[in-house]
Amino acid sequence: MGGGTDRPGVSVVVPTHDSGPHLDPLVTSLGRQGLPPGGYEVIFADDGSTDDTPQRLDELAAADPRHVRVLHLEHSGWPSRPRNLGVEAARGEYVFFADDDDWFGDDALARLLTCAREHDADIVIGRIVGHGRGVPRELFRGNRFGVNLANAPLSDSMTCHKLFRRSFLARHGLRFPEGRPRRLEDHRLVAEAYVLAERVCVLADHPCYHHVRRSDAGNVTATRMDPAEYYAALRAAMDVVDAHEPPEAARLRLHRRWLRQEALDRLRGRRALAAPEPWLEQVVREVGPLVRDRFAPEAVAGVPPLYRVTAHLAEQGRVADLRRLAEWEVGVRACATVDRWTVAGRTLTIDLSAHLAAGDEPLRFDGRGLPVLPVAGAEPPGGAAMRAGGARTDVVVRRRETREEFFLPVTTTTERVPTDGGAGDQVLHRTTATVDFATLSRGRTRGGWEVRARVIQAGWALDSRLPLVVRCATDGGVPRVEDTRRPHSRLRRAVRRIRRALRRTARTGDRSPDRPAGSRR
Repeated sequence: MGGGTDRPGVSVVVPTHDSGPHLDPLVTSLGRQGLPPGGYEVIFADDGSTDDTPQRLDELAAADPRHVRVLHLEHSGWPSRPRNLGVEAARGEYVFFADDDDWFGDDALARLLTCAREHDADIVIGRIVGHGRGVPRELFRGNRFGVNLANAPLSDSMTCHKLFRRSFLARHGLRFPEGRPRRLEDHRLVAEAYVLAERVCVLADHPCYHHVRRSDAGNVTATRMDPAEYYAALRAAMDVVDAHEPPEAARLRLHRRWLRQEALDRLRGRRALAAPEPWLEQVVREVGPLVRDRFAPEAVAGVPPLYRVTAHLAEQGRVADLRRLAEWEVGVRACATVDRWTVAGRTLTIDLSAHLAAGDEPLRFDGRGLPVLPVAGAEPPGGAAMRAGGARTDVVVRRRETREEFFLPVTTTTERVPTDGGAGDQVLHRTTATVDFATLSRGRTRGGWEVRARVIQAGWALDSRLPLVVRCATDGGVPRVEDTRRPHSRLRRAVRRIRRALRRTARTGDRSPDRPAGSRR
């Protein structure tokens, strides 16, 4: 709302526990949200901290009582209760749930609130930037207004870091589950909210929320989960959704998301190999019956081929074969080659070729477009009905300074290329991408940009960094492309390193080990 009103536009609810200095980036970012005085409030719900966090929060509230309030709570050990009590205390038109070690992008709350009001949205999802953790990609391909589970990949984002209309939460009694099971408490609230919401918006053209995995693994959910508890929580989340009897398309999107990311991804590649053998066996014991009993055949049939193979092996309890498949999969990678690039005005065009490789050899696909796997009998019954469609290459630019990512418009064709020896063919992707740096990121293009190809096929979505670095001296300026394959590019980088070293020496002086500080040549 406007300045001077008693009701803020946004209430930010932040659960804290022994947050210490990890809280500082969030606090600093709150002063750059583009809202007028009184336009927002922050409710810190402290879950019985034992360090100096309560005192730090009280000092923040004393310094800015108009915008900051603190709830001192008994320790519950999980964010659910602090978030629920924070919502009860909130006065804002909308509520945003933030974590104590994350932070907001500049003007994020103002943009989210404007979007919510203009589109009368119950939920607005702002672009998330990951720091040490994965974030949704397909969801943020572009802005989406007035969408729902059935027509947009909302299920890609199941954390609670979103803007919710407070009256919408109250009307439906939406609260985070307290008590056990504790895991996936975000999913239970967010999934039910998606099913009940009339309008959801996605604000993809502005970095709104920076999501962090702390280097000290201090996030409360960073510890290894107990498989029995975790999958009991997943069943509870599925029960909540199914009780509402949502449209079939919405239910399948949620179920397939949970099947892929909460169940099968834990049994693939590096995640499987990094897991202790007894723990992996426990996961398989939970996932196998879950696939058989809770996921309808059409849900399983709708996931990419490699996921179907993993589900089949889990159902049969074939832990050794899952490990064998994981050992092979860690060698699967994306390979991309820039065939040509040009700049015309402020528009960059890139032609590239890409494919998947297994070790040093191209990955092979059979006549149906399914990967040739190293595990016998891995294909589930009815596997001939599987389809490997959707093979494509996306091209993404990432701003070096902020880690923001943007998809570029592309055209892609695929062709089968016979390989020497063995069964199966290579699938080659030929892609053309274009980007206008006058309009990319709403013209905010100053700085350096990396370019990546993302090869998507059969259940893999793998990145290959291209040998191009794009630099813009000003926002919306002419892009200058550095092709790191060219000798003169390597020479320029070496010259820049030498110049930086000389500048540092000029500032600090040469303090070699046998020369006392302060002496000069």
